[in-house]
Order: sequence, then structure tokens, then C-alpha cells
Amino acid sequence: MPEIRSVCVFCGSSPGLDPDYTRAARELGALLGQRRITLVYGGSSIGLMRAIADACLDNGGHVVGVMPQGLVDKEVAYAVLKEMHIVESMSIRKQTMADLSDAFIAMPGGIGTLDEIFEVMSWNQLGIMDKPMGLLNIKGYYDQLYAFLEYAVNQHFIRQEHHKNLLINSRPGELLGMMEKHISVKVDSKWIDELKSATSAQMNDQ
Repeated sequence: MPEIRSVCVFCGSSPGLDPDYTRAARELGALLGQRRITLVYGGSSIGLMRAIADACLDNGGHVVGVMPQGLVDKEVAYAVLKEMHIVESMSIRKQTMADLSDAFIAMPGGIGTLDEIFEVMSWNQLGIMDKPMGLLNIKGYYDQLYAFLEYAVNQHFIRQEHHKNLLINSRPGELLGMMEKHISVKVDSKWIDELKSATSAQMNDQ
């Protein structure tokens, strides 16, 4: 079981409606700093992204920002960071954050946050990488998303094994502990052959 030395946190560039989102960001950032776990994030100076970066830095942690040039030009990059990777595109940003991180946490956020955690899920499913990933489910923010993923499992669009690899908890410390102990559920590559057979059978029934 590999040691988690860096965690990529996906979260909103907005603070959100509920102050508990910001409190949770500060709690997670402080925890990472205290444990000397590097925080990798989108490099922004606003919203939950700013809150988690500040808390990590205030607790002696190291913070790595990754931001495409287009957003830097909009003056939202956090200038106090000692390590900031300026990249050409959002796609390169996600790849860079993945390369720098041992694990991934999605806090409450919007379209960008969802895009980032789903790409991580996809890469794990396809065997492109094998790293722990989790949802920090503050105030039930991800309840409906998690229920939808369970529905997708029931409808045979997501395998149960892949779904189980996405951890979920409402407490930062507990989620991090789950990730540190997690052993990914492996799926034999025959699952692709099963999909081929199912597709052929469906075509023959038409």
C-alpha cells in the first residue's frame, strides 16, 4: 500500500452558499499541512481553493498550484505560492495534477470539479493509473451524485467494482484515513469482452 505524500484537491473557485464548505476546506488544508502531505490544487486565489491553500500554508504545509495561462491572465493565480506550474491548457492541467499527486479528493465544487474527479475515475477504471480517490461530502453535497452513480451501476453502465473505488465521507480526517488504507478493487480485463458479447447479443435481437 503506497504512502500518500501528496493529495490533489478539486474544489470550487466559489466559497458556496454554506459557510461549512469553507470551514471544511480549512480543516482539510490544516490537516494536510500538519501531516506534511503536499497539497496539489488548481492554484487559484479565490473561493474554497484559496481557503484550503491558506490553511495548508498556515500549518507549515507545501502547496503546489497548477493553472493554465488563460486563467493566470485573468489574475486569479495565487501569487504567494512558491511552486506554481503554468500550463497551456485545462487538459494539461489535469494531467500535471495527476502526475504530481498520490491521491485525489473532490470537495464541493461546480462543473470543473466534477470534470476533474470523473476524469480521475475514468483513468482508474481504464488502468491508466491506480490512485485513491474520494468525495468529501460536506453537508450531503454529494448525496445525489453518489445516488446517481449507484443508479448507473444498477443500469449496467458502471461496474460495481469501479464504483466502490470512489470513497466518500463527510469528515476530512476520516476520508484521508480511508484513502490511506484503501486497496483498489481490481476488475479482470475480461469485463471488456463481456461488453462485446452483450453488444453482439443486443444487435442480434434487433
